[in-house]
Amino acid sequence: MTQFSRTSEVLTVLAAQETERLTVGDIVAVLRDRAFALLVVLLGLPNCLPMPPPIPLICGLLLALVAAQIAAGMSAPWLPRALLGRSIARSDLQRAVSRAVPLLRRLERWSRPRLRVFENDIGMRAMGLLLLVLSLVLIVAAPLVGQIPLGLAVTLVGLGLVERDGVVVAAGLGVGVLGVLLNLGFVYAVFTAVMGLLSLGAAGA
Repeated sequence: MTQFSRTSEVLTVLAAQETERLTVGDIVAVLRDRAFALLVVLLGLPNCLPMPPPIPLICGLLLALVAAQIAAGMSAPWLPRALLGRSIARSDLQRAVSRAVPLLRRLERWSRPRLRVFENDIGMRAMGLLLLVLSLVLIVAAPLVGQIPLGLAVTLVGLGLVERDGVVVAAGLGVGVLGVLLNLGFVYAVFTAVMGLLSLGAAGA
């Protein structure tokens, strides 16, 4: 790979690593100097499909850490050793990448540098804060389906940052708003149900 490799090429190389499981450290080593933006893509990608716990939780926690560093203006990601040692099955990554790469290649043919409002320091810090919000919602997302719109949103935002395409970033943020509203509705429904059960219990006592 070179610094001009497209996102789809980088992810294909990553999924082809000859090991049963890939650690976070392995992933960061492959992403190299584009680690921030491509980590965002990679952490969103598994959640574009229904994934069982704890994958959304792990992705959400890692994304929150990455987003906080973007918001702080760091030039390269730092991850604690305990997180670098966490791993994901290569089969899970391959499944997500195989489904995503055809779409990514179509987006890459269409995408180009434009609306580059996120390239300056203030814009990137703001993007870090927005990603932090998405990551926190991902952590508490509805099981199996609630993370899908958030995964799509994070993947689009990351791809837009890699390609320097503000239109793709804006599209990702739009999907993210829908994902946040969906999961807020889920949280409200659960809260209402719990409060209803408590009220019934109190009345029965």
